[in-house]
Amino acid sequence: MAYSSSSLSLSPDTKDLSHPSGEVHVIVGPMFAGKTTALLRRIKSELNAVRNVVMLKSSKDTRYAIDSVVTHDGVKFPCWALPNLLSFREEYGHDAYQKLDVIGIDEAQFFEDLYEFCCKAADEDGKTVIVAGLDGDYLRRSFGSVLHIIPLADSVTKLTARCEVCGKRAFFTLRKTEDQETELIGGADVYMPVCRMHYMNSQVA
Repeated sequence: MAYSSSSLSLSPDTKDLSHPSGEVHVIVGPMFAGKTTALLRRIKSELNAVRNVVMLKSSKDTRYAIDSVVTHDGVKFPCWALPNLLSFREEYGHDAYQKLDVIGIDEAQFFEDLYEFCCKAADEDGKTVIVAGLDGDYLRRSFGSVLHIIPLADSVTKLTARCEVCGKRAFFTLRKTEDQETELIGGADVYMPVCRMHYMNSQVA
């Protein structure tokens, strides 16, 4: 599901120093911080600049739609839902992939091959990759490979939400259930954004 614009043509086996270099831009933050909204804003800006774009997300995330990236307030954008990123080029088709300028990735924490994909897409293929995902899990530990791509990034944006308890800036995601697995996909029924004080209060409650 790409949108037409000017074409890029670079053989995957050819190192062309005249080819424009790629970029990696990372958007992180807790749940409900507006990461997907910020990602879609960037993608639409690229479309307005007449660039070819495609959106990817993990096939694990079926909360709102299977074939769309959806914000918590219902804004949709068509996407490819994939179990891994490195399969995208083959599934999309070599010729179509060569014409892409920009690749957006939502819920990036679910992709184990995120680092390898970003290296390949930006460093070798000259793509602009815009990544949105959680930087930490409900225990404030690194989630997936999102933090691994920070050294690759041209820019990093850390968003905050609003604490559901006091209304102050929320940097952390609090899980409302007793489930302990790292990957537990859910929305407001399972998670809430909280400030540091209310995160710590919940740990000693």
